[in-house]
Amino acid sequence: MKNYFAILKRIYGKIYRISLFILTSLIILYFFPKEGKFKYEFQKGSPWLHENLNAPYNFPIYKFSEELGIERDSIEKEIKPYFKYNNEIIYAKQMNNFRKKFKQKWEKDLKTYDSLQKKKRNKLLKNKRAEIFYNKLREKYEEEIIGELDFIYEKGIIEIPYELDKLNQDKSRDIPIVIIKNKIAEEYDFWEVFTEKTAYEYILRFVKRKRRNWKDDNSKLIGIETKFFEKLNINNFLKSNIFYDKKTTKRIKKVLIEEISLTSGMIQIGERIISNGDIVTEKKYKILESLRQEYEANLGNSNSFYLILFGQFIIVVSTLLILYIFLVNFRKDVLKSNKETTFILFLPTLMVGITHLVIKFNILNVYVIPYVLLPIIIRTFYTSRFAWFVHLSTILVISFLVPNGLEFMFIQSIVGIIAIFTLKYIHRRGQLFITSLLCFITYGTVYFGIAIMQEGDISKIDFSHYAWFAGSSLLLLTSYPLIYLFEKMFGFLSDITLMEISDTNHPLLRKLAQRCPGTFQHSIQVGNLAEEVVYELKNANHLLVRTGAYFHDIGKIENPDLFIENQVTGINPHSKLDFQKSAEIIISHVENGIKLAEKYNIPNQIIDFIRTHHGTTKVQYFLRSMKNKYPNKKIDESKFTYPGIKPYSKETAVLMMADSIEAASRSLKEYSKESISNLVENIINYKINEEQLTESNITFKEIITIKRILKKKIENIYHGRIEYPKNSNFFLII
Repeated sequence: MKNYFAILKRIYGKIYRISLFILTSLIILYFFPKEGKFKYEFQKGSPWLHENLNAPYNFPIYKFSEELGIERDSIEKEIKPYFKYNNEIIYAKQMNNFRKKFKQKWEKDLKTYDSLQKKKRNKLLKNKRAEIFYNKLREKYEEEIIGELDFIYEKGIIEIPYELDKLNQDKSRDIPIVIIKNKIAEEYDFWEVFTEKTAYEYILRFVKRKRRNWKDDNSKLIGIETKFFEKLNINNFLKSNIFYDKKTTKRIKKVLIEEISLTSGMIQIGERIISNGDIVTEKKYKILESLRQEYEANLGNSNSFYLILFGQFIIVVSTLLILYIFLVNFRKDVLKSNKETTFILFLPTLMVGITHLVIKFNILNVYVIPYVLLPIIIRTFYTSRFAWFVHLSTILVISFLVPNGLEFMFIQSIVGIIAIFTLKYIHRRGQLFITSLLCFITYGTVYFGIAIMQEGDISKIDFSHYAWFAGSSLLLLTSYPLIYLFEKMFGFLSDITLMEISDTNHPLLRKLAQRCPGTFQHSIQVGNLAEEVVYELKNANHLLVRTGAYFHDIGKIENPDLFIENQVTGINPHSKLDFQKSAEIIISHVENGIKLAEKYNIPNQIIDFIRTHHGTTKVQYFLRSMKNKYPNKKIDESKFTYPGIKPYSKETAVLMMADSIEAASRSLKEYSKESISNLVENIINYKINEEQLTESNITFKEIITIKRILKKKIENIYHGRIEYPKNSNFFLII
């Protein structure tokens, strides 16, 4: 029955992973453009390497987006602002206010003058003819001012909004504007209308010109103060009657932009476009790009749609098939895990989807997408080679979506390599900033080289691309939160998390140090040995093995005194226990360790070191002791056997060997090179003979390397010291 379920589980796993690859293919295929792909590759400034090309049909020469952008900018700059003339209500109100104010001020000034010139004034008031003359004089002055106000309001007083602040500049006199009067739009120069400021200045100049005549009139009659008109504050009666019509201006601008022609000529059928060996000049590049657009659009709308779809399917499936073959040959561990397979296929699909959206909405440039995040994230959990291969597979697919696919693939490949090799240790905080900077420099340098090759002129290079490169490089700084997110989603373990867990101030390690100081020191020593070994091996994580070593014996916290490294009093509790009970207690530290680790939320990858560090070996000391004491008794060896699983990786295998060798080395009577060599050889050979390393992907060549390193490290730990001379100052010397 167990075999049946095991077979069923394997079949289910294979079906799931195959289905996952098929689903990924369909999703990526959905993101592909629904038109065909132009069959010629070309670059500006490079020779045309294909056969002579004639126009297969009539097609227009499309303008580049840069050209259209320049035309749109030109309209934005040259659009004449529209204003509405609204005079009736404003003019009537201001004139009524002016007449009232003028009359009040005139009478007030007359009374003031009368108090100063009483005698003269009394004589004047008695003269009925003089009073009539006074009224006519007031009407004359009033009408003269109103006449000027009529002139100003007729021409118009314009209100300038903040968005047209350029009209307030000195050079604005010749700027054309459009004024709508009685639903008729007429063009004017800006200087032909007043602003509130220029209208007031005009009135002041008028008052200055008229002052001489007013003085003559006053001297003949009553000598009214010549500054009377200035005291009227005529500027209070100058209000704007021409207002900016934002809605109309926007509507006219929209119409003008919509009328921009998308083409700049036509190519007739049969016309020679380019010959083999010709340089793709800017003009020919424009024609070729137009042909490409027309070709792909026509192909997508034809009956060949399903054939195009089938071709795209072959491309996607081929790329994923290559990835699958890579996994089968080099990373079977990934294929065995449904979660890891999902993760590896999710990232490329996500990148293709983001690229599709950016191209569809055409707001951003595809180079702002941080494609390098993909190898950085995969490199965090796997090897550099694996990260590079997934990155290459992804950009191969995306190159069929983006314009200038060859250029795109080359740039992203180079930047991906730089990112992978410069970000070897992501747990170092400054390293990510350095990688981000190096990626930007690489982007800029490679793009500059391609642009120079294509344009042949630095002034023609589109330096706006550097802004997109900078944005993409800055987005690499989101690696840390994304790594944390993927860790939680897929159960991974990054170097950053390993650094946090392996801190000896971790609550569980502090507990181990306090309750089992001997075990704690043993774990630290095993960690040092195992890490040194893993440094020399390929495709192994030194941080992982060190962290696993720190936690592998935490189960001893439950019964610290029953383990010899923690016995400081010289009393061994096992002397009062039978051999089977002692073995049971020793073996239980594995299960106790697993429970403690789970309680403290230690990741499963670290718990596996607890499960595997004894594998399925036996507690040899108590088993042999029992056999020696009871030679004729049948012994159940399963009671002396660890129930764990065998090491399944290089890291867990190295830990098993380092753990046994470090513990056994403490029992050596002498620490000579020969004794240490024999110890290492015997223990590792014993593990091999007991078939404890059969599940780990470790080779005999690596076993030789492990033996060499462990021998050297044990020798260094137990190196000889000089003997100090014995005298009265012995402790002072020390």
